[in-house]
Amino acid sequence: MNHQQKRIKRTNPLLFGLEIGFFAGLFWGGIQWVFYIFHFTVIPTGFIAEPFFKHSFIYSAPGQWLGWAFFIGFSILATLLYIFTLRKLRGPIPGLLYGIVWWFLIFIWPGPIFGMVKPITEVTWDTIYAEFCLFLLWGLFIGYSIAVEYTNERKREPEMV
Repeated sequence: MNHQQKRIKRTNPLLFGLEIGFFAGLFWGGIQWVFYIFHFTVIPTGFIAEPFFKHSFIYSAPGQWLGWAFFIGFSILATLLYIFTLRKLRGPIPGLLYGIVWWFLIFIWPGPIFGMVKPITEVTWDTIYAEFCLFLLWGLFIGYSIAVEYTNERKREPEMV
């Protein structure tokens, strides 16, 4: 094969989205659980499963594990949505904004209506700060991971010598 006929390997968006979403949910769902255990937040890890299960179950240990699995599933879906709509955006800012949008959707408007979380006026400031920062970093993780893969963000990284 001639040097000029190099094959460009393209990343499969579906598989890449599943991978990034799984690890986003695994890592940041775990951090959310730690926040809950150490009382940085009053929102349990199972908050996404709240509409589907009894409230008392969500606060039990099996409910927390199930909630973590729901968070992983939610992260996969959110990552796929990002990949198929916003993957060409560059830099960390779109990911940060994506996390803020999801925080707004979960904690301000439809989340309390569907019973996923308490209204924002009924939770502590520590919860608001912890959850906002968590979703900010979760969105950054998703957005910037995708930006590095699908744009020329790798060119900003220092070269290994």
